[in-house]
Amino acid sequence: LCCQCGVPIPPNPANMCVGCLRAQVDITEGIPKQGTVHFCKQCERYLQPPGTWIQCALESRELLALCLKKIKASLSKVRLIDAGFIWTEPHSKRLKLKLTVQKEVINGAVLQQVFVVEYIVQSQMCEDCHRIEAKDFWKAVVQVRQKTVHKKTFYYLEQLILKHRLHQNTLRIKEIHDGLDFYYSSKQHAQKMVDFLQCTVPSRSKSSQRLISHDIHSNVYNYKSTFSVEIVPICKDNVVCLSPKLAQSLGNMSQICVCIRVTSTIHLIDPRTLQIAEIDGNTYWRHPFNSLFHPKQLEEFIIMDINRVHEKKKGAGAGARSNKHTLAEAWVRKTSELDTDHQYFCCTHLGHILNPGDLVLGFDLANCNLNDEFANKMNPQHIPDVVLIKKSYDRSKRQRRRNWKLKELERDREATDTDDERQYQDFLEDLEEDETIRKNVNIYRNADIPVESDTDDDGAPRISLAEMLEDLHISQDATGGEGAEMLT
Repeated sequence: LCCQCGVPIPPNPANMCVGCLRAQVDITEGIPKQGTVHFCKQCERYLQPPGTWIQCALESRELLALCLKKIKASLSKVRLIDAGFIWTEPHSKRLKLKLTVQKEVINGAVLQQVFVVEYIVQSQMCEDCHRIEAKDFWKAVVQVRQKTVHKKTFYYLEQLILKHRLHQNTLRIKEIHDGLDFYYSSKQHAQKMVDFLQCTVPSRSKSSQRLISHDIHSNVYNYKSTFSVEIVPICKDNVVCLSPKLAQSLGNMSQICVCIRVTSTIHLIDPRTLQIAEIDGNTYWRHPFNSLFHPKQLEEFIIMDINRVHEKKKGAGAGARSNKHTLAEAWVRKTSELDTDHQYFCCTHLGHILNPGDLVLGFDLANCNLNDEFANKMNPQHIPDVVLIKKSYDRSKRQRRRNWKLKELERDREATDTDDERQYQDFLEDLEEDETIRKNVNIYRNADIPVESDTDDDGAPRISLAEMLEDLHISQDATGGEGAEMLT
């Protein structure tokens, strides 16, 4: 019999029934039944004392751990058996925890008790959101600049940043005339971006910092850091004139070369010998050179006759040759001079795609006024009359047939003009023509444009469906939509 109320019970060390035992001893004494949790409405994060803000979903394990830490000291005297959430209306600003605890009481009897702890969710703005609201939100900025007319390198860089998700930590991206500004909340994120840029494009960087405030009592300094990254001013399809010393060090190349690609290095080809070379950022800044022409100065030529050169004797100390190009000798005529008999002779690296009657874009060196320190000192006999750059196709037909698309960075733009659109189309055509660059870019299938048959194909390069990714569209129904039952 229970020693308090006389009710028959199974024997236990305390000789009491459960009701009398609970009346005598409260094992939840000293454990708070109410608490507060701080929540930032702007970024939807919870405060984990003393100063960490973490992302937690409602009724998640992370939120449960955060709530239990609030009463961790009080739970040290009892044994926690089970903990879980009791459902509360999401907008009620209340979180309810159902806890099951055990404790050894009189004469070694173990008592188990279930109770509820209620937390009130209080709104508090985190430091990051506070800075954004105060318009003083960035602590570091990366200024990426390239002093060129064409933005091909920037379009390529944008796709690399999207592929490697380096834009996730940016607070804001601002587009200006010569480049982009990336704003960050911490210097570490900015430094990571600078390291990425130096690995992906030939560039050089320097940094500076400005003192914003200084607490003399705690000796805490608050700085704003600026990282300046300058990309080499050479883009794809530029004609460049190397210094004699640099040309000799690259295997006795011709000084007049064509840039066929810009990745982590500048890829050059000699159109007269197919000799190729790669120049990294450090080499470029030691021996700088400039582009001889702007892309707007490209002229259209028509191939009158072309002969492929299969054997070309290598010069002394010559470097590697390209296997993807074919050397050819061509007679060309400007499409603007078709009524005359004036023809130009040139050597070209595009022998594998050019045939008589094809249209090709190139630069006319015979009738131009070169303003370059290295080109002016060259022997005129070593300067070619024409340098052919790429085969010309019908642009409007290529745009209609393009069944793929690229993603873009969300950024504050200045007013865009038609020239920007033309440059972007040039970049898309470069992706179709160059498989090496395409490997580093995420290309998505555009479902709005149907796949055409190849019967009306004019020979323009195209991207195969195997190289495209399916763009992910998550509809409202797929995630359950608003008011759907929570799956546990």
